[in-house]
Amino acid sequence: MLIQPIPRQAVPRPKVAVSSCLLGEPVRYNGGHSRHRFLTDELAGYVDWVQVCPEMEIGLGAPRPTLRLTTDTGEPRLTTKDRAHDHTAAMTELAERRAAALPDLDGWVLKSRSPSCGPRGVSRYRKDMPVDRRGAGIFAARLAELRPALPIEEDGRLNDPVLRTHFLTRIFAHARLRALFEGDWAPRDLVAFHSAHKLQMLAHDPEGYRAAGRIVARAGDRPRAELAADYTEVFAAAFAHRPPRGRHVNALMHVYSPMSRVLDDARRHDITGVIEAYGRGEVPLEVPMALLRHHARGEDIAYLDAQTYFEPFPAALAPR
Repeated sequence: MLIQPIPRQAVPRPKVAVSSCLLGEPVRYNGGHSRHRFLTDELAGYVDWVQVCPEMEIGLGAPRPTLRLTTDTGEPRLTTKDRAHDHTAAMTELAERRAAALPDLDGWVLKSRSPSCGPRGVSRYRKDMPVDRRGAGIFAARLAELRPALPIEEDGRLNDPVLRTHFLTRIFAHARLRALFEGDWAPRDLVAFHSAHKLQMLAHDPEGYRAAGRIVARAGDRPRAELAADYTEVFAAAFAHRPPRGRHVNALMHVYSPMSRVLDDARRHDITGVIEAYGRGEVPLEVPMALLRHHARGEDIAYLDAQTYFEPFPAALAPR
């Protein structure tokens, strides 16, 4: 049976909101910055930044009094160290305004451990003593409530190759879908988009892939706005799952299966051996991916070569 080729997905520029201090702006509490070199020297060439500094935007200035996440009254509050000023309401309202004004974002990168921006691991104080580090900053927590499927990451975690890869995968997938729905798309375009992301979605969330497929199956008989909203929700939720090794093995075998019919025994043995070695943790994912992509191109299997699974984001951004 002839497998119809899938158009290669374009690589749009994700639109990412970022804490200004991470790009080198002197807006921290002490008048300094927290420039993150991956963001400024590498990722900046591939995304469109939207700079945000919640403290500056609610009028606190820089330098400014130290802020803390306090729990003296039970609920987390954003206060000055001496408790003289409570900025919780202003910070919450800012998050709501920002979320409403930026509906086309593909993700956020926020300053870690900040009582306003930190997505996780923020120290919470009772009286003058830290009681734990399980808090989320007031601004970040409200953003997560308003846009739960939108990728939100912090600078420190981007130093971890696995977490960085997952974040990049999510923002570029989100940007590709946004680009589709911002254009003059037809149901057939959504079918092609879903087909191109098949292997990638199977690796992240097989049930999410099937749920998205059920939405696509009705693409011709539903209002476009309703269809886009439903597909976006399921698609984003699927990519929120970080793929375990076993799911990658399953996706790799999906790649191998259609090409195995046109390969000789030696090449089939080489490919399955490398996939099994990856499953045992003996080689990185890039090894079977490169081998499979080589054979897909060599045998002119356009269906496989067009899969976003092979290059979920620009190769120059891959952790080294």
